[in-house]
Amino acid sequence: MAIKTRNYSVDVDGKREMTVDEFARWLKRFDEDNDGRISKDELAAALRASGRWFASRKSKQGIRSVDVDGNGFIDDNEIKNLVQFAEQHLNVRILFL
Repeated sequence: MAIKTRNYSVDVDGKREMTVDEFARWLKRFDEDNDGRISKDELAAALRASGRWFASRKSKQGIRSVDVDGNGFIDDNEIKNLVQFAEQHLNVRILFL
């Protein structure tokens, strides 16, 4: 069962439910330099906003696990690879509709 809020649903277990596109838009809010990519520090800010501890360490792990081209950033093509990381560390449940 989910409770609908303004921008997304929250499941009874407290996880935000959103589609991959909604997740990508939410994550882009942390793109502080507006370069269209998510850096390790920007991912750490998303982790902190989700109430997670050890954000720097987890963001480094997240970048390493999804950065296919090895440039140290998550771009639009790699955000979909971040789904599993998001479900484990960002208190998000990704819905595939």
